[in-house]
Amino acid sequence: MKQVIFSMRNRQRGSQLGLLLLASQVFQLGLNNIPPITLAVLALNVYLYLFPAAPLFQACVSVQQAFWFKDWRRLLLSPLHHADDWHLYFNMVSFLWKGRRLEQRLGGPWFLYLLSVFSLLTGLVYLVLEALLTKLMQDQSYSMACAVGFSGVLFALKVLNNHYYPGTVTYVMGLPVSSRYASWVELVLIHITSPGTSFVGHLSGILVGLLYTTGPLKKIMKKCAGFVTSNGYNSQPGAYYRSSGYSGYTDTGRGFSGNYQYAPGYTADASYTGGLTEEEQLEEAIRNSLNDRGQSQQRGAPPPYGFHLSEDARAEQIRQMRLRRFDR
Repeated sequence: MKQVIFSMRNRQRGSQLGLLLLASQVFQLGLNNIPPITLAVLALNVYLYLFPAAPLFQACVSVQQAFWFKDWRRLLLSPLHHADDWHLYFNMVSFLWKGRRLEQRLGGPWFLYLLSVFSLLTGLVYLVLEALLTKLMQDQSYSMACAVGFSGVLFALKVLNNHYYPGTVTYVMGLPVSSRYASWVELVLIHITSPGTSFVGHLSGILVGLLYTTGPLKKIMKKCAGFVTSNGYNSQPGAYYRSSGYSGYTDTGRGFSGNYQYAPGYTADASYTGGLTEEEQLEEAIRNSLNDRGQSQQRGAPPPYGFHLSEDARAEQIRQMRLRRFDR
């Protein structure tokens, strides 16, 4: 995967072998085995390659064009446009693998939300870093470097994938690397082997991914999602995913087996589970079951399981409390 620094030249149209190979990969995998958001985003990238919303020199993002000339629409256009068919191919094959795993884990709506935020933030972080380099190095070429491609988002997704599936070994250009360091190793190796790629664009993706996994971004996104749902944008209050973060997708070749459902009597202040890890969702499910499935207790009534449950109780504490209750 790579993000290309675009020089002001027309995109060359050749045999489009990259497009043919991408189509082969998709059909070999099977359309039914690709979750809907992943498939839709892939299709959008292919469509905009064939029928671009703007020429590349008007779609790429740079400090000069976006900040100096106030052409902020480039933040939306640049991740979805690619320099050539091979650029598109490598990015979309990488996205297929990452998108399938993460969409199944996080759920389709949250994954779409995540991609939207990551696409915008990687562009903003890219502009900030290029502006800093311009000032530190006293070199205006950094402000004029114009980048296109989805790989900034892909590096952010790679950080998430390594966070949700830790302790594995991945191969970067044939070299076995611990998943913990894979993003950084790939960042350096791609820059060494492909000098025309955007080092700053890829670095921006890694930083955005870290903002989500170890920084405040995930909490901010949850608060924003909660604000939207609490202001009546959902068809009913208290919408939730009826699975451990999945969108009902089954990797069996039979397509999709689930949909949105609403829990009877589930109150509007119940926590929104989109984007929660499996451990967090398990704790929430245990807490709701011990509090009479999320329904509030009548004033003065004894707790249904013999003890009151605090909001800060963890899964292990809950288990110990249940065992001690039987010891009495």
